[in-house]
Amino acid sequence: MDVRTICLGILTRADATGYEIKKRVEEGGYRHFVEASFGSIYPALDKLTKDGLVSVRAEVQEKKPNRKVYSITKAGRSAFIAALMGPLPQDCHRWPFAFAMKFADLLPEQRIAQMLDAYTAQTENTLTQLQQAGAKPQSRGEHFATGLGRAAYGAILDYLREHRVELEVQTAEAAE
Repeated sequence: MDVRTICLGILTRADATGYEIKKRVEEGGYRHFVEASFGSIYPALDKLTKDGLVSVRAEVQEKKPNRKVYSITKAGRSAFIAALMGPLPQDCHRWPFAFAMKFADLLPEQRIAQMLDAYTAQTENTLTQLQQAGAKPQSRGEHFATGLGRAAYGAILDYLREHRVELEVQTAEAAE
């Protein structure tokens, strides 16, 4: 999904500022669907506003600049549903860890161990976040997507734990 579609999806749940959308992408379970920075969220929101798919209002804050709060419009909700009704793009997994492991034979044993430890910890953290999200009230679709994420990250952890030794042994043998 592109950033515009993710913004529309997030706004179907609640009005939000650009900052809040970014935070939901990072912490609210959306980072698995798109990589979104402030440099992509704000232009997407500007385009959605110009297209009449979202509206924006200023909220006055004491001793701070006004906040821009975005709301999805009826046309935006229709456009979002239309995007979901159309063919979905093919999943595109960006997996820097797996890429690095393809070249493990070129790396020192200590570096591979560090990478495996860091990736295992990162995956455990993501799995914990998904488990915590699953404990909160969710729609059927959110429950399904969270469960799918838990299954995927659980399988990754199982694989890392079961096959780590193979990689370490192969690397140690290559060094000899």
